[in-house]
Amino acid sequence: MLTGGYRSLKVALLGVSLVLGTGTAHVATAFDPNAGVNKESGPFALFKFGFSAYKNGRKEEAVEAYRYAAEKGHTGSRWALANMYAYGDGVAEDDLEAFKIYSEIARQGVEPGSEDTGYFANALISLANYYRRGIPNSPIRTDLNQARQLYFQAASTFGVAEAQFQLARMLLSGDGGSVNVQQAKKWLNRARKNGHAGAMGVFGDVIFQEGQTARGLAYMTAALDQCNPKDRPWLQSMQEQAFSLANEDDRRVAIDMSRNIHLDGDSD
Repeated sequence: MLTGGYRSLKVALLGVSLVLGTGTAHVATAFDPNAGVNKESGPFALFKFGFSAYKNGRKEEAVEAYRYAAEKGHTGSRWALANMYAYGDGVAEDDLEAFKIYSEIARQGVEPGSEDTGYFANALISLANYYRRGIPNSPIRTDLNQARQLYFQAASTFGVAEAQFQLARMLLSGDGGSVNVQQAKKWLNRARKNGHAGAMGVFGDVIFQEGQTARGLAYMTAALDQCNPKDRPWLQSMQEQAFSLANEDDRRVAIDMSRNIHLDGDSD
């Protein structure tokens, strides 16, 4: 069950569900008769079938299996189905439908130590992302305060690096509340130690602007060296901007320091 400060979120999501409804239409796809699985099968068997069908490119069968499993209360199937709607993967892209399913996961809550913890935490982040931007032509409006609360829940209770990073960004910009640079630095450091290269880079940029030129540039350089390809463009732009402002001595020191900085900790 949702507890603590998240009781208010539970109420808010319940209100959304009353507006949106909960039903989903079924596709006409038939299960493979050789699979030994049908709509009467147990939720885990349906989930396994859906996962196998998805991996093998039979996405319509995956959607059907996930839907039946979701109706039987299987959280992993709900999460997989929501992702398919969110990304238009095997179904028409439908952010509102994805939001509804993520909301169901959040309302359901999670018991401590449950195998569903990862699904729950990621559903919170997905909802935060939707509240951050809203969903056009729907009842879901931008609510930055709600987004910040959701990121905080996933960041603090579950230690999810992406939530820690996004929370820090909101603290730096003042979105959904007041600006708090010190708290932002704390969350960036946690996310960085949890393997988030973007958080490492932004942390470096913050302390660079505070006057720690060599150390800040070192973090940005290390982040650029260790980031995923999708993060490279914006990290490179940020690092190059700082590099152009630093003097030659600071650049040399930063490059040396960067070799000893890692996503799971550093020697500094």
